[in-house]
Amino acid sequence: MELREIEFVERKGLGHPDFIADSIAEAVSLGLSKEYLRRYGIILHHNVDKVLVVGGQANPVFGGGEVIKPIYVIVSGRVTTEVEKEGRTELIPVGKIILEESKNWLKKNFRYLNPEIHTIIDYKIGKGSADLKRLVESGGRYPLANDTSIGVSYAPLTKTENLVLELERFLNSRDFKKMYPAVGEDIKIMALRRKDSLKITVAAAMISKLIRDLDEYFSIKQEVKDRIYDYVVKMCSDFNIDIDINTADKRDDPKSIYLTVTGTSAEHGDDGMTGRGNRVNGLITPMRPMSLEATAGKNPVSHVGKIYNVLAKIVANKIYEETGVCEVYVEILSQIGKPINKPLIANISIIPSNNSSFNSVKYEAENIMQEWLDNIHRITEMILNREISIF
Repeated sequence: MELREIEFVERKGLGHPDFIADSIAEAVSLGLSKEYLRRYGIILHHNVDKVLVVGGQANPVFGGGEVIKPIYVIVSGRVTTEVEKEGRTELIPVGKIILEESKNWLKKNFRYLNPEIHTIIDYKIGKGSADLKRLVESGGRYPLANDTSIGVSYAPLTKTENLVLELERFLNSRDFKKMYPAVGEDIKIMALRRKDSLKITVAAAMISKLIRDLDEYFSIKQEVKDRIYDYVVKMCSDFNIDIDINTADKRDDPKSIYLTVTGTSAEHGDDGMTGRGNRVNGLITPMRPMSLEATAGKNPVSHVGKIYNVLAKIVANKIYEETGVCEVYVEILSQIGKPINKPLIANISIIPSNNSSFNSVKYEAENIMQEWLDNIHRITEMILNREISIF
């Protein structure tokens, strides 16, 4: 990839509506999983990977502003809501969990968005029930795949890919927000590399009440652009770098500037949906193989749309780190109803380095894949413990 003439890389950051949808879906899934484990010792069936963020309406003005119509979030999917246990039906408070987990994520990740005031959280779920005794007795060592799906990932990230990933995290870090509190959480980065020239376009929502006037807005914007340039130069000193930020801004049209009350474009008409954002490696890379599956919100036990994407990411990185190949691509295909440790195919494509033996690399790569398939339960644990990022 590094040798290609053109490269496109995108990341939708913390406050982007699509990222919000993914994050709420995953927060709800983890909340449900932990409640099921607490009550019954197993994670019951659920998939809440259909979250929609419907943009509201806001009136940001320098030194103030207000949200006129709240952001509407609807959590949709299938959830086990009751369990047959010892001859009686036990109801599970899934609605309470959905609302609490959604609001808690918003509170934790936004400084100026109050979920009690600025959002309406709703849910429409297909209710399910489970016979706990039958579930426990029928449970084998490996769960059965509940979908026919493909997981895809690759390693390593190129310089451009790694830069885009780390730059968004830098701009949304606590340290950066302390230096530039007027920069909101909704940050999107698009990078275009042409040979050794790198063009980076950044969209950064600004907080209206922290900016006095148009001059201060453009002053902050220039400071942020300078800080981005310094950061990029340190990571990619061998590139010719050009940076644009909030390119729709016009000094003679104050309504064109990227000003928000809450720090996200979702406050005024920008919608979001689970699965439309970053892939399992945290990026959108149209010149690389990508799965169209949403990893967020799917159950972390048997939904291969989640597990196989995470597995592909882990295996690709392990093969790259332990064999020293140039590039590795991993695709894993499931069949519904088959044990998740036995995919229909686990395909590994390798570009070896000049000094590596293909047969040796092939042997090591196959062993790495088999080891992770044999211990695929570890992926569930990693997801539950938030040990691995999935978007």
